[in-house]
Amino acid sequence: MFKKKLAIQLKKVAVSYKVRASFFKTSKYWALNDVTFDVCHGETLGVVGRNGVGKSTLLRLMAGIISPDKGEVINNGVSVSLLSLQVGFIQHLTGRENVVLSGMMLGLSKLKMKSLMNDIEAYADIGAFFNQPVRGYSSGMRARLGFSVAYYAEPDVLLIDEVLGVGDADFKVKSSEALKKRIVSDETVIIVSHNVNTLRELCDRVVWIENGAVVMEGDASFVLDAYSQSNKDRRCNKKQII
Repeated sequence: MFKKKLAIQLKKVAVSYKVRASFFKTSKYWALNDVTFDVCHGETLGVVGRNGVGKSTLLRLMAGIISPDKGEVINNGVSVSLLSLQVGFIQHLTGRENVVLSGMMLGLSKLKMKSLMNDIEAYADIGAFFNQPVRGYSSGMRARLGFSVAYYAEPDVLLIDEVLGVGDADFKVKSSEALKKRIVSDETVIIVSHNVNTLRELCDRVVWIENGAVVMEGDASFVLDAYSQSNKDRRCNKKQII
């Protein structure tokens, strides 16, 4: 049987943050704990879970933005881009300068990014702001620029954090359609979303995260059915308590 090539591997990964326990003391909060799974080339992997369970931390880990406190993240020579409204640019640099820098951080050359510049500028469609510092951008303009860089840089692995359509109404339509085309292709995509129907439609496999740990991993429909049932049971229990 043909075995898919591994793109990213997580082995017993744990990530902690310091939180204030009292005025003089801090304690550790484990956002992720003992997380293990693989990402294969060409698959679309969904990550599902309630707010605050570690999903965004997981994507930042795979993107190389943070390092694990325990365990190991193995990148098998792939470029990774995180598309998230929470990830910003260098504020004092212009949009044009951030495009070059973002591309170089993905492993692309300065010359390559300059060759893509006209396409990125046109797709982002933010007018004269493209040559102005990012600190003056609205959240919609940041989303437009971030999406355009991620789309045209064509990383080996695209990480999508809670956004299938970003920016204003017109751009949401354009970006959503573009992402769906990429997702149904043979490219490697990891997507975090609360929309169970979206994950069911687009993903081959789903990882369910709860309290920083993997509850279930496997076939998208099987995992999402279990996740949906868990949410129903939780809501029923709350009603009974009330």
